[in-house]
Amino acid sequence: MDMMDESFWTDVDFVRQKLSPNAHSFIISKTLTERAVLEFGAQHGLDVVTVIPSFVVGPFICPKFPGSVRTSLDLVLGNQSEYSFLLNFSMVHVDDVARAHIFLLEYPDAKGRYNCSSDTISLEKLSEFLGGKYPEFPIPSPESLGEIKGMKCPGLSSKKLLETGFEFKNGVEEMFDGAIQCC
Repeated sequence: MDMMDESFWTDVDFVRQKLSPNAHSFIISKTLTERAVLEFGAQHGLDVVTVIPSFVVGPFICPKFPGSVRTSLDLVLGNQSEYSFLLNFSMVHVDDVARAHIFLLEYPDAKGRYNCSSDTISLEKLSEFLGGKYPEFPIPSPESLGEIKGMKCPGLSSKKLLETGFEFKNGVEEMFDGAIQCC
């Protein structure tokens, strides 16, 4: 499967047509805001740097269940109608997103957009991982998920961020340990 770098932008018209209004308003607002801030910076001679995370997973302190964490836990929660969102799931630990922001603020040559995503995992591999790590939950078997259909999004490449010297400190295990412990 291909990887998307910083040259890729969300197709707003596609999102409006294919996703529910609850999902598309968030996605579209993020895309339009990023375009506007980069445009404003260019027009006014400002160096603007943006960090584009994939699904942010890990511990949380907010009173509401964060949408990205809920999506990442669809197999644990039994949200079968949402499994298709996990067909090729790119994610990053919340602490690594915060560290990337600080790192790029301090990195003198930072310019433009930076993807921030440490891991991409298939639905079947996620099922294997969760079933092995958390046997107390009724995780569907990888075999039972073979018929799940939907859009397989390409992974998100963080090559540009990694080339600055940034290193991810957390993997899939830390992401899910933190998220599940907070629940």
